[in-house]
Amino acid sequence: MKRLVLPIFLLLGACTTAPTRQPPPVIDGRTGEQAPAAPATPDEAGEPGVIVTPQPPPAAAAATGGAVVALLDQAEDYHRSGDVNNEAATLERALRIESRNAGLWHRLAAVRLDQGRPREAEQLALKSNALAGDNRALQVRNWQLVARARWSLNDSEGARRAEQRAHDLGG
Repeated sequence: MKRLVLPIFLLLGACTTAPTRQPPPVIDGRTGEQAPAAPATPDEAGEPGVIVTPQPPPAAAAATGGAVVALLDQAEDYHRSGDVNNEAATLERALRIESRNAGLWHRLAAVRLDQGRPREAEQLALKSNALAGDNRALQVRNWQLVARARWSLNDSEGARRAEQRAHDLGG
């Protein structure tokens, strides 16, 4: 009897399969969302050994630029209607997607100045300059914005220095 037990267990063990483990989710570094992963199951036809590879999402959905462009359009609509609070909130959403976008930081700085928050506007414009790279036109606009912020803070010396930086860059 003992001789029969071992072969039966071996036979039963060969008939079972180990549970399939799903790999951990892949997180897209740009969006923070879970990226689609290839399933470890056969395709819909049930053919063994055939793995279905997911198709990439459409280009507009895959690129964060599409979401940012839509948010910029929405922010522009708010700007035209004079709704600076929603314009600022929309730009902040865009910055959560593209935090290294110097143009977005500049736009938010301009809105903060419109909201009567010159200190914050100045800091945001300086952050934009730090990210602007060799974009001299954006740097000029940032220094002009810094100058306006400093004028509103009665910092005439700082405003003149900012205007001079803008001029030196070609503005």
